[in-house]
Formats: sequence, C-alpha cells, structure tokens
Amino acid sequence: MKKINLYIKFVCVSLAVLMLGSCTDDLNRFPINDSTDEEVYSTFDGYKGSLAKVYAGYTLTGNQGPAGSPDISGLDEGTYADFIRGFFNVQEVPTDEAKCIWLQDTGIPGLNAINFSSDNPFVSGFYNRCVVHVMFANAFLRLATEERAASNGFSAEEITEVKHFRAESRFLRAFQYWVLMDVFGNPPFVDENSELDVAPPQISRSDLFKYIETELLDIENQLPEPRQNEYGRADQAAVWALLARLYLNAEVYTGQARYTEAITYSKKVIDAGFSLKDNYEHLFLADNNLDNNEIILSINYDGVRTQNYGGTTFLINCSFNTVLANDYGLNYGLTDNAGWAGNRATKGLTDRFDNNDKRFLFVGDEPEMADLTNFRQGLATYKYRNITKSGTVGSHVRYADTDFPLFRLAEMYLIYAEAIKRGGTGGSEANALTYMNLLRQRAFGDTSENYGSFGAVTLDEILNERSRELYWECHRRTDLVRFGMFTTARYIWPWKGGIADGRSVSSHYNIYPIPSSDIMANPNLRQNPNY
Repeated sequence: MKKINLYIKFVCVSLAVLMLGSCTDDLNRFPINDSTDEEVYSTFDGYKGSLAKVYAGYTLTGNQGPAGSPDISGLDEGTYADFIRGFFNVQEVPTDEAKCIWLQDTGIPGLNAINFSSDNPFVSGFYNRCVVHVMFANAFLRLATEERAASNGFSAEEITEVKHFRAESRFLRAFQYWVLMDVFGNPPFVDENSELDVAPPQISRSDLFKYIETELLDIENQLPEPRQNEYGRADQAAVWALLARLYLNAEVYTGQARYTEAITYSKKVIDAGFSLKDNYEHLFLADNNLDNNEIILSINYDGVRTQNYGGTTFLINCSFNTVLANDYGLNYGLTDNAGWAGNRATKGLTDRFDNNDKRFLFVGDEPEMADLTNFRQGLATYKYRNITKSGTVGSHVRYADTDFPLFRLAEMYLIYAEAIKRGGTGGSEANALTYMNLLRQRAFGDTSENYGSFGAVTLDEILNERSRELYWECHRRTDLVRFGMFTTARYIWPWKGGIADGRSVSSHYNIYPIPSSDIMANPNLRQNPNY
C-alpha cells in the first residue's frame, strides 16, 4: 500500500520523551536530542523529516514500532499512548455509540458510565498524548525557520516549501489545541515563543477558541490550495474544515453562536472539488487512500511501516473476535493476535437506522446489552476492516493499512445543514436539503428515502443523521454536548450513568478533568469545576 514518505522518515531533533507526572512542565521544555539542530536543519530533507515527526505523533506512539522508544515514558504504548485509541475512548465509549467490556481495566468502567476522575489512566494518557503533539509542533516552529533555511543556502522554491511546512505545523498544533479545548476545556498553553523551562499558564476555553481561530485564519493562505498537497498532509481545505467544526461548536466553547461562519467555511470545503465516495463501506477499508475524493485530511496507516496497537488496528481488533467473525462470515483482514473483543454498539445507535441503510455495518444476535462483560450482547461493527474493496487482505495481518478520516466531505454537508437549521445566514435551505439528500442517496442507493423538504428536517433528525453517517469517527460526545444531551435526561441510552436502563449524570462531566498529576506538578493549573 503506497503511503507518503512523510510518515516513515524521522530525525532525532523532535524525538523528545516526556516523563509522566510533569507533563505540562515538559510542554514548555526544549526537546533533548542526539543530533544537533545545526546538523538536522542544514538540509531541506532535515526540515521535511522534522515535520514528519509532528505528523507521525498522530500515527505512532514512539520511534520503534509497534512499541519501544516511546514518546511518553511511563505509559503503556498499546493501551494509553496512541492518539486515535485515546480519542475514541473519550469521544465514543461514554456515549450511545460504544461500550467496552474490558471492565478489569482501571478507567474503563468510568468511561462507560460517564463517571470520570482526574486519575483515570485513559483520560490522563490521552491528555499526555495531546500535550506531546503540541510540544512537537512548538519544537519544529522554534527550529525550522525561514531565516535558517536562507542562511543554509536553500533555493527559493525550498524556502517556499519551508513556509508551507511551518503553516502545516501550526495547523496541527491548532487542531491539537482544538481537541484539548473540546475535551478538557481549560488546558495549559504554550507556543514557540513561550519562555522555556517555566510552568505554562492555563488558558480559558474562550481565550483558546480565539487563539485557534486566529491561527487558522492567519495560515489559511500559507498552505497549498485544496487537494494540492501530498495525501495525508494539511492544505487550505483542512483549515476550512476545522474552522467549520470550530464555529459549529462555538456556543459551547464561548457562549456565542457562530453558525453563519460555520456555513461560510463548510461551503468553502464543499466548493473545493471534493466528492462523496460512491460506496460508503469503501471509505473505511485498507485501500481507502486510493480513488477517494471525499477525505479532506486523514491519519495515515501502513501495516508494515506504521505499526502500533492503536489507530485503525485498534478500531478493527476491538470490534470482533474470531468466533463472531466466523459466525457471520466476515473477513476483518487481521488474523495475527487479532480479535480483541472489546467494544460494541448499544441499541441507542443501532436502532437509529432504517431498513436497507447501507451504513448499517453491524452484526450480532442480542442487541440488548444486559451484561457489559458479554461481548455477544450489543452489536459489533465491521465499519473498519483491513481488506481492500476487492477483498484482498492489507499488507500485514497484525497491523492495519486503513487510514482514519479526520475530516471528510460528508461532515461538511452536515455542518452546513445544522448551521442553517440553527439560524445561520449566508446559505440556503435548498442547498442544505440537497447536501443531506446526497448522503441519503448514497446510503439507500436511490432517492426513496430522501427528505421531502428541509422544513420537515428537525435538529434532532440532523443529529441522528450525523450519528448514522459518522459513528465511530470520534464525533459523538462533542455532538451530544452541543445538543444538550450528553449528561442530561433529555436523551437516555443503555448504560448511561452506569445502569442498564440509563440515567442522567452531573453536567460537570461535559468536559473531562485535568489529570491530577498535572494539577500537582503545575501550580498555574486549576482543576475543572466539581472534579
């Protein structure tokens, strides 16, 4: 499976190892490396290789796959240190879209029940991974300057590329700060200009929103035009997509609605030449990097070159065991150390689909989930698999080739429609109806299940359509918070609040706690309310 070299080429300058217990101090520490920065940044390849680590932090957990030489010392790389595995755990497991049977793992019961604590290892592991990403981006921006490139005799074309590299690193940092803002609310903050070896200050959610917005608007025209960068690298469309997502949730983050801006930036992506992939199922297979004009930005995986126990390897393995796969004749494409039997969907998700909806990629005999430890209760999904659309197994039988879509066109259609429904201006109900019906037509193969008018499409129906289209793509918690449903009695699903029938929980769980280790290590940090 062909992947860009950016994901497999590394240099030492960005390979810092963080120690648990003082992660926010490390956030503002200059990385230690075996090569001098003068050596690494003397060549254009050194610049590109350093940018590789900023990207690779989303794909890998360290510098020796599948484990070894970790980015974060003290974290189990397979369980706690991977970005997508952590993102899934905090965004999906507490919701109606997934429940995990691994109750013996400290922290899983709290995620299942929306009962988080500041010492939950899954929460702190994900937080630490986010901090590492910010650190890598800051280190790159401190060292990979245009001035240094010019002094080292780079060509004009190479210096232009360096500008793109820096804008990409700023985008990846902005995305990571968006994750921290969305999940943790009020994280520590540093950038490349912050004083080193000083405990970082805490930033409020509203101020971090302004920072992310300003950064994205500033780099918008410093990146390649849409679809003109290498696959898996950020371009202008990625900036617009993150802005659209940012503005859709602005009222949660700042108290001020920004739906008009959500319309503006989702429409920029929609008009940028992307198109829906004909077959929904093919979006999540081992060759989803080929002939795929729907994905705006992906996290890239290669079973040979980017091995770890997170990412889509985790998403696939946690969805099945060998007995289930054999019972239903499913080929997940992973056979070595495979079938971990961890997560399955509740009826809250699976009952949402109409008959013949091709997005319904579930199997199982017992939709009801009376026993959280029984993998055969609830339905298992085969949305992600390590096989190609022709049925061929990926390049490795233990590690997946399947790329993870961070942003795709379908989400932009749904952002546009929701922002119109919530009163944003600058768009039209006719366009919103068209976009939603394009998703319905792909889902059902014809126009038989199209919405007749946008006026008849309620906000709750848009939320339901988001779930049908985007399940297990790490959106659900954010969506439920935006709709006022994550903690409240307005929507109850099985095992919400830790009981089979479900119940409401305290509203302070709408954001996660800052890990207690960081609260103790950094006197500038204050814990989120009621933790």
